[in-house]
Amino acid sequence: MTWTVDQQLELSATQAVEAIQAGQLKAADYVATLLARAQALSNLNAFTVLDVEGALAAAQRIDALGASERARLPLAGLPVIVKDNINTRGLQTSAGTPALEGFLPARHAPSVQRLVDAGAIILGKANMHELAFGITSTNLAPHAGPVRNPWDPERIPGGSSGGTAAAIAARIVPAGLGTDTGGSTRIPAALCGVVGLRPSVGDGGTQRRYHDPQAVVPISHTRDTVGPMGRTVADVALLDAVITGHGPLSPAAVTNLRIGLPAPLWEGLEAALEDVARAALAKLEAAGVTLVPVEMSELLALNDRVSYAIALHEPIEDLAAWLVANHAPAQTVADVAARIASPDVRAAYDAVLADARGGDYHAAMTVWRPRLQQLYAQTFSASGLDALLFPTTRLTAVPIDELNGSSRVSIDGAAPIDEMEAYLRNTDPASNAGIPGLALPAGLVNARLPVGLELDGPAGGDRRLLAIGLAFEAILGTLPAPEI
Repeated sequence: MTWTVDQQLELSATQAVEAIQAGQLKAADYVATLLARAQALSNLNAFTVLDVEGALAAAQRIDALGASERARLPLAGLPVIVKDNINTRGLQTSAGTPALEGFLPARHAPSVQRLVDAGAIILGKANMHELAFGITSTNLAPHAGPVRNPWDPERIPGGSSGGTAAAIAARIVPAGLGTDTGGSTRIPAALCGVVGLRPSVGDGGTQRRYHDPQAVVPISHTRDTVGPMGRTVADVALLDAVITGHGPLSPAAVTNLRIGLPAPLWEGLEAALEDVARAALAKLEAAGVTLVPVEMSELLALNDRVSYAIALHEPIEDLAAWLVANHAPAQTVADVAARIASPDVRAAYDAVLADARGGDYHAAMTVWRPRLQQLYAQTFSASGLDALLFPTTRLTAVPIDELNGSSRVSIDGAAPIDEMEAYLRNTDPASNAGIPGLALPAGLVNARLPVGLELDGPAGGDRRLLAIGLAFEAILGTLPAPEI
């Protein structure tokens, strides 16, 4: 079979692996097609590094295997993009910040290694919000610059995993890895019309689904996690299965599902976005899903007591430990902070270095975070819920602010609010509770800007959440390629 360029670009990760394993598509041809696509769409600024020689050489090694050998590789020949704060051996890991530019780790992060061992090919490193401390991916560092949304290059792709999401949506690559601290896989997935998973973190020990110690440039050991992203839920489930060692997954039976709608996360939405989200609810309900309104009136207040107390305190020790463990070129957090290029990130690190919320940290960890986790557990249990469902973000993608990296936004003419807080409101509580979240497309506003829905599940319920996502995707569909 001869695959045209357009056919190759429309392959999902699952379809691409099947074609390569069957010998219908050469991995080298597929990689060459995607590299050409990446170069043609360089204006999106989705990559910090494009590994042309390395990717082609890896593809040729896959093609040299026998059919039975390829069949044993669950990701045989699959090109992936890896966010630039995740360690990759011999490939830059800079976290989009000048102090780490050109840094080459000695080893892959464990999640990356499992993908590579399964036959995946790293096409390159994804641009991102500097140090992952933001939700726009408007990186003002000279070597990185802002990532642009494929649906409208004048708008943000979301962040901090904006490069990963933009590359996937633009058909440069079918899948990849981001990271998520407060919403960094799910927000860009929503704004770019793709799928993103935040795996369980739970207590950070046995409940942590992905274990990547000292292998990701950190913000918070309590909240950080690597997360897979793709164009379909099946693609994300495939990467998750490889990373965790699980087998194939079947869609959940929709007629048995009870899905909670948390009231605080359905309030204050952009009207056009809410219309798309509620139309999606109507499709789910028509298919047999039971939708259950839940109050969770304490949710946002509890989250506020947890979020910044952790995010502005933990980088002091966590980033310092990563720098030492990886023999990074910068030796201290102060060294990194001194060279930060983006004004919004510089302000955040001023607060970090001053330990502005250090006095709140103990209570956040010992009182308020447990109460937030208890609220989720009681909500799932009392209402017999399989998951919670809500719009991933309160508003669609806004224009890029190339002067400041982040600004203030107005939702339907209301008083302007901080851009980061506006986009984090719905994703942040699950991060602080350590539970899994899955963002998937709900539709488009005016056929031009994606809207995402998020499913949150109980801690450790990642497989069930992905099964529900598979069922919902069959009802809601996926988005077409943006017109670029």
